[in-house]
Amino acid sequence: MKQALMDAIQETPVIAAVKDDAGLCNALTNENIRVVFVLYGDICNIASIVRRIHEAGRFAVVHVDLIAGLAGKEVSVDFIRNTTEADGIISTRQSFIRRAKELGLAAILRVFLLDSIALESLDKIPPNLPDCLDLLPGTMPKILRRVCATAKVPVLAGGLIADKEDVMAALEAGITAISTTNQAVWNM
Repeated sequence: MKQALMDAIQETPVIAAVKDDAGLCNALTNENIRVVFVLYGDICNIASIVRRIHEAGRFAVVHVDLIAGLAGKEVSVDFIRNTTEADGIISTRQSFIRRAKELGLAAILRVFLLDSIALESLDKIPPNLPDCLDLLPGTMPKILRRVCATAKVPVLAGGLIADKEDVMAALEAGITAISTTNQAVWNM
């Protein structure tokens, strides 16, 4: 299943990121969407959110850092693996990414590129650690191009992507796909 998710990410340039039930409903009825990043939920409803995504024939990737009620410990990844059928996780924590890989989940490391220190930290990430990098904000083509040139894994971009121009600039910089909560972008 992990390979099928990675194939879908590489074949589909836009990933729906959802932060509420309304966004989820729209993503699940949009035929352009194959992968859904879940950016909301809690320990009581995350399994049903993932189930709805799978029932609609989409892949579900849970941003484990944003699920209410989970601790900041690796056992949170075990919880997602054991209580949901999520295809993968997103996290800013390398220890969560490592644990996801141990459990056979797709592992997407989200990195906020706030300054040159954050950019340089990418060089210190073991190349086999994440399955993908997810860089935010995704509206910096020059920086995206630089990261894509050296990354050993597919690079995704998200955050602040507002229109077709942003999508095209990111894709031209070499990223594999963009993730966005902006539903107008889902159809581009």
